[in-house]
Amino acid sequence: MRTAAAVLGIVTLGCLLSGCTRSGDSGPLLPPVSAPAARSVSPTPVRTPNVPPARTSTPARSASTGASPSQLPFSEAYVSQCNGRPTGEQVVAAVRRARPSLPGGNGLTVKSGPLCAGVWQYTVLTVTGSEPLQVMSKGAPTALTVVTVGTDPCTVEVKATAPPALLNAASC
Repeated sequence: MRTAAAVLGIVTLGCLLSGCTRSGDSGPLLPPVSAPAARSVSPTPVRTPNVPPARTSTPARSASTGASPSQLPFSEAYVSQCNGRPTGEQVVAAVRRARPSLPGGNGLTVKSGPLCAGVWQYTVLTVTGSEPLQVMSKGAPTALTVVTVGTDPCTVEVKATAPPALLNAASC
């Protein structure tokens, strides 16, 4: 009788340890034993930092370009046609203001461009009786600033501040 009791005890223990199930039930006889969840204790409470709200004021006009960002739709990553912002005539007028000694009338015309990148423009002009002039300008179409005009537009200022895509177009 001791042997039968021992065998029954071993079988019962084996069932308990192996998770025997009741007939027709897919769950174990005993619920799984789980360890209590470890709690993370921080010496100081975690707080969300106070961040001031973003300013929603109108952006100021850029002192270097004379134009607000909404007027400057051109990317600095590549060169594109300016599509009339500025026109070739606006570039010619800016060059005439910077170099009043250039020929008047039809002696100064647009050969190619203007090409735009960011706030910069690159234009090639033909001059009666002279070599073509390459113009680097910047700013809004109504307030262009001529940075350089000549047969070589690659001045130190242009190389240091103009967008790389425009430098490439001007072979700088």
